[in-house]
Amino acid sequence: MSQASIRAVIKGTGSALPKRKVSNAELAAQVDTTDEWIVERTGIRFRHIASPEETTATLGAAAAQSALDAAGMTADQIDLIIVATATPDQTFPATATKVQHMLGQHGGVAFDVAAVCSGFLYAFSVAESMIRAGSAHNALVIGSETFSRILDWEDRTTCVLFGDGAGAVVLSGEVGERGVLATKLHADGRHNQLLYVDGGPSTTGTVGKLRMQGREVFRHAVTNLSNVLIEVLDEAGIAASAIDWVVPHQANARIIDATARKLGLPAERVIMTVADHANTSAASVPLALDVAIRDGRIKQGDLVILEAMGGGFTWGRHSSGCETICDCHALVILQHS
Repeated sequence: MSQASIRAVIKGTGSALPKRKVSNAELAAQVDTTDEWIVERTGIRFRHIASPEETTATLGAAAAQSALDAAGMTADQIDLIIVATATPDQTFPATATKVQHMLGQHGGVAFDVAAVCSGFLYAFSVAESMIRAGSAHNALVIGSETFSRILDWEDRTTCVLFGDGAGAVVLSGEVGERGVLATKLHADGRHNQLLYVDGGPSTTGTVGKLRMQGREVFRHAVTNLSNVLIEVLDEAGIAASAIDWVVPHQANARIIDATARKLGLPAERVIMTVADHANTSAASVPLALDVAIRDGRIKQGDLVILEAMGGGFTWGRHSSGCETICDCHALVILQHS
């Protein structure tokens, strides 16, 4: 079969959350904030916080196994594992190799991608490209984060926004009309100081803590995500009215609402899980996608867009049936299988 005819198709999705679920009220007992303040500005009501035994690798492996089960596949059928994360278990080796070992898969390709909240869309695009090129057939794409490890728990403007978790999809190469239709990724390193971690192995020798200028991030997010959505729709030759579902990065309900309004998309076609998960960075898009597929909203044949924007800045979107959008200006449109 001709390589040009191969498309990457989502065969299964999965997710994993830490056992501990923390409410706004519980946070308000620790920092100077209130449930009302958090909900009004972000839409967040809960987040999951990892225990010392729960790591980016263990959460990623659990989400991956769930996705494999949904696809009716086993780990030995996977020849590519990509983990998108900004909070790896170790500086090296890649967390993907630890996930690979936990799944009992040995010898395939495994590596990490770092693009923060857009990381899943970046990883998704890499896997999709490798599948189209014929260098992989079945891939696990995982977004997994333990952002609680890099939060400053005395900074009420950031510590209330994030949570831990993992989401995963199984992608397989197939010939046909369904699958990923278009992707768009962007980055602009000039905005480093708007959202970053103030540490690193080659600078401070420490992990560091997350720092953010929230007002500026909000402004860039709405503009960048709206523009890249238009880009990916044009690339796929699809009108916004044809989209069944948008699965955005779950950073802030106000950003999601503002982006949808700017594009004329009805709220009932936008998947929103930020109230229960908060911002789980690279895990947020696959987590939301898994929720919407398992509760029956996203069905076979639906046209879906995934979108996200993250530190760097990076943004993107994917379009297909399902469509995927990721941080760091990335967009994927896909036909959900």
